[in-house]
Amino acid sequence: MSPLTWPEPLYVVDVEGNGANPPDLVEVALIPVTDGQPRPEGARSWLISPPAPIQSRVTRIHGITNAMVDDAPTWNDVAPEVAALLERAWIAAHSASVEYNVLTRHLPDWQPAGVIDTMRLAKATFPGHKGFGLDPLIAHTGISLNAVTGQRHRAAYDAHATALLLLELASHYDTWDALTAKAVPPSMPGLPQHQPEENALW
Repeated sequence: MSPLTWPEPLYVVDVEGNGANPPDLVEVALIPVTDGQPRPEGARSWLISPPAPIQSRVTRIHGITNAMVDDAPTWNDVAPEVAALLERAWIAAHSASVEYNVLTRHLPDWQPAGVIDTMRLAKATFPGHKGFGLDPLIAHTGISLNAVTGQRHRAAYDAHATALLLLELASHYDTWDALTAKAVPPSMPGLPQHQPEENALW
């Protein structure tokens, strides 16, 4: 797909929570995609002190402890910066309903230009493949994560890995509209708007 067809701004997003229901944010990472390429040098990430402690069961997954966020800013401290970056932006995420739901709950006045779900896109791109988690898809596509810094299940690492997966999946589509037709969940913004043909007879 030509880089000219990619919208900007576009951020690949990953979030980590404290295990509450609904979750409070403990980490957010954004990786910009410009000219059809992930730009990890422009990534932003924040550790966030949640209103309720991080549950031990989720610490075992992402490795973020309560001690690590004791002196971190609260969401109210970082929300204006996150909102400014995401204003009028497309977002992409793996199983994007998680990021979309938690961000719209934490930023009630924000609505993305569109939402790309790389899991949904992978299911359309590789029909019949078994295993659509991030790890199986990275293995299936042969994507190298050698340049990805950090550790799996931390927001910055997962956002970078998802950005590389998005780039690989996008190579199977000729246009942005063709990609979004497969990748945008029906309940989320960003589906292509098809105009009726001129002079059509009905």
